[in-house]
Amino acid sequence: MKLSEIIRNCGVLSVQGCQDVEITSLTNDSRRVQPGSLFIAVNGCGNDGRAYLQQAINAGATAILFEGQASPVLPDGESSAAAGFVAPNPVPASAGSEDGSRAAGIPASLAATVIVKDSRKAVAMAADAFYGHPSGKLKLVGITGTNGKTTTVTLLYHMFRHLGYECGLLSTIANYVGTRRSETTNTTSDPVTLNALLAEMVEAGCEYCFMEVSSIGVEQQRIAGLDFRVAIFSNLTHDHLDYHGTFAEYLRCKKLFFDGLAAGATAIINLDDKHGEVMVQNTHAHVVGYSCRSAADHCARILEQSPEGMLLRIDGSEVWTRLIGAHNAYNLLAIYTTALVLGVNHEEALVALSRLEPAPGRLETLRGPKDLSVVIDYAHTPDALENVLKTLRDVAPDRELICLFGCGGDRDKTKRPEMGAVAGRLADKIFITSDNSRTERTEDIIEDIKRGLDASALAKTVCIADRREAIRTALLLAPRGATVLLAGKGHETYQILGTVKNHFDEREIVLETFKTLESC
Repeated sequence: MKLSEIIRNCGVLSVQGCQDVEITSLTNDSRRVQPGSLFIAVNGCGNDGRAYLQQAINAGATAILFEGQASPVLPDGESSAAAGFVAPNPVPASAGSEDGSRAAGIPASLAATVIVKDSRKAVAMAADAFYGHPSGKLKLVGITGTNGKTTTVTLLYHMFRHLGYECGLLSTIANYVGTRRSETTNTTSDPVTLNALLAEMVEAGCEYCFMEVSSIGVEQQRIAGLDFRVAIFSNLTHDHLDYHGTFAEYLRCKKLFFDGLAAGATAIINLDDKHGEVMVQNTHAHVVGYSCRSAADHCARILEQSPEGMLLRIDGSEVWTRLIGAHNAYNLLAIYTTALVLGVNHEEALVALSRLEPAPGRLETLRGPKDLSVVIDYAHTPDALENVLKTLRDVAPDRELICLFGCGGDRDKTKRPEMGAVAGRLADKIFITSDNSRTERTEDIIEDIKRGLDASALAKTVCIADRREAIRTALLLAPRGATVLLAGKGHETYQILGTVKNHFDEREIVLETFKTLESC
């Protein structure tokens, strides 16, 4: 594809060199540059991609794109420093010019340099163009909100596969192109990875793609240029304030997703969340509301529930589901509403709901000796922890409820005492331990959590920094018939301590401890 076609919607301020050059690959990682590449230097969080321009040039990049101000060509043919930014070997206007003149240190492979106003938006728009606008060739469904994103998109993926469609999934747990799985590092991938995956889905014959959309991904314009058919809002509670600074800014970034929808799209919102209607104040999309408490386009009520599942009434019809909890009633209603918007009929949607299994690491239950129930869940916000604890209390009110959790290091510190307060109110016994402590001391994180505990909560709290040892201790000391919630890790099979990512699978630790209990 010609460079000119790729950069058409990138907010270009100036181009030096040949715009008709052929580009065979696009990357924002200088380590992946090869001859034929367009290297896009993205200004990221604490990392300026322009620092890698020379590395990309030396690797044989055909063109480079970076952020700055227009760099005018002076009368003598020399260019001013691009955007006030001087690369290790600045690229002059003559690079790739028709007279073939080159600057010292500039390889012959470099045909053009492009300066743009906003590198984050530019990389998204360039990737969309390079991969042939793949989102427009799929029915792309995105969900944003604090809690429920992973469960909703994962179950939508499985529902539509049950209905006979080829689908893709972009989630916190993993990405899927049809049945082919690949690992993911972010809730919302970078634009190059994102568009490459969407293009693979198109090539594989996928009709639908279900995708998590994070507030950080929206703010960093990773989804710029994507054509969403449906956008879902689940809820908004305390999270990511380490990045956004304030709750108002967190809300604003979520709302930007809906502000950017096209007129032909549909926005599906949770009307029971006070922020639901705020999300769609400025949207061009058609709005559909769902509720478990009041009148809406689509409604649900929990009729009964047990540890095995719950009976729901959805739009007047009853359906049994293997998921439990009020939060899952909302997730299932969002899934049902989305299915109807996408053309599935009422009866088909209810049958498909009844077949769904919980997403990995979401209220995942292991049963062991002493009639113990160990529940593994990703709950890592105050609201999510409260939802899970209330659910476990409702379905097994006579069991002692033990809650084990920690909080991530180098992340939002303000939610730590709030999570402590939630556990203090709802659990019979508490184990505070590590999560992904990263570069913070686990002991300091634990102290932050303890600030939310009153005297009565502290009296039932045990603090063990080593999470493996905390899990073993909680299970060994648990009374017969107890429910033990391991919160925060969910599907994750690693733990980050310092800067090292260590293998850490809670299921393995639980099963090993069950063997110890069986031998006692």
